[in-house]
Amino acid sequence: MRVVVVNVNTTGSVTEAIAASARAVAAPGTEIVGLTPRFGAESVEGNLESYLAAVGVADAVARYAASGERFDAVIQAGYGEHGREGLQEMLDVPVVDITEAAATTAMYLGHRYSVVTTLDRTVPLISDRLLLAGLDRRCASVRASGLAVLELEQDPDRAVAAIVEQARVAVEQDHAEVICLGCGGMAGLDATVRAETGVPVVDGVQAAVTVAESLVRLGLTTSTSRTYAAPRTKKITGFPLEMS
Repeated sequence: MRVVVVNVNTTGSVTEAIAASARAVAAPGTEIVGLTPRFGAESVEGNLESYLAAVGVADAVARYAASGERFDAVIQAGYGEHGREGLQEMLDVPVVDITEAAATTAMYLGHRYSVVTTLDRTVPLISDRLLLAGLDRRCASVRASGLAVLELEQDPDRAVAAIVEQARVAVEQDHAEVICLGCGGMAGLDATVRAETGVPVVDGVQAAVTVAESLVRLGLTTSTSRTYAAPRTKKITGFPLEMS
């Protein structure tokens, strides 16, 4: 089985960290391929950057497919980002978004979950994605650590402290029973946050890997009967995406 994990930003070191986290839980025989978009923002922390990332991710996956490489599933490794629906129209393999994978996994583990993310400006994006996916009713809160995406790499100790602080508030004040790490760049921090809070902590990248593997083993993929039918054939002017 080959699972493609696509970073939503153009920072290669973030792609490497995401891929490493995915490999840590992948089953024997599952190959993880990390992709970095060839254009887009170095970090995604707002609507404009998120829409740009949606195109960049679709372009990266289309180019990988056009190279002749076979793959069995795709993971969009951006928390609260746009674009998953477009990938589902484009591909005939399962597409899993880490936002939805983390939330659905959390709901197996407790009554209510909270998301701890990066900057406060990303909170509405995540809340909207959870609402659109029908996962908002059991979300106790979406809390911001106050750190930018790239600060997670630059100052890991400060990042962990800020994430743990907000996770504790979510547990103690919002009555969350499970914490979701609300950024692909937080991959690998789950054990530390779990030790500090005493509740289950879900890494969205790792959750998405196990969901993707399960769908492939079950022989299931996206329904194309209506919502995610393949795009109609038509002229697309000036678009960077290689659809063939």
